[in-house]
Order: sequence, then structure tokens, then C-alpha cells
Amino acid sequence: MELNPLDDRIVIEPNVAEETTAGGIVLPDTAQEKPQSGTVIAVGPGRLMESGERCPVAVEVGDEVLYGKYGGTDIEVGGKEVKILRESDILAKIMK
Repeated sequence: MELNPLDDRIVIEPNVAEETTAGGIVLPDTAQEKPQSGTVIAVGPGRLMESGERCPVAVEVGDEVLYGKYGGTDIEVGGKEVKILRESDILAKIMK
């Protein structure tokens, strides 16, 4: 299934959570931090302004981004966990 987000919504595939600490201690699922970074896999057309024009979205498919820990909505699509966020929930693009 393919998602086509609306307005300024963005679909992100979160990065995998760390399973071990720097010292080699294995963390159980309940102790793992929620990932706060991921890869953009779909982008909506942009927010509709009062003038009737669309405000372009600042990220593109393939961008690595940082987002708030509890922002967006988690869903499962095709057996993969993805997150749907508004553009304003994205904190930064990771530049490489």
C-alpha cells in the first residue's frame, strides 16, 4: 500500500531504536528510547493558503529529519511502522 499524505503532512520511517548501550548492556523493549529521527518516505503537496496557493514543503523524499519524541501519529503500513507528522512537527533536516 502506498500513502499519499494531504496538505503539509509528511510520512516518515523512523530509525531503529538502539538495543544496546555504549557499554554493551542490552536494553529490553520497555527501556528503549523512542527514535527521534527518520527518513521521509512521502510528502504532501503543502498547506493551502488563504490566497488559494500552496505553500511548498521544506523537505523532500529521502531527507533525514529530526522530530519531537511524541509528535505525529504512529501507524503500520505493509508491515512497517511509519509516522505521519505535520511539517511544523519536524525540528530539523540532517545535512550530510
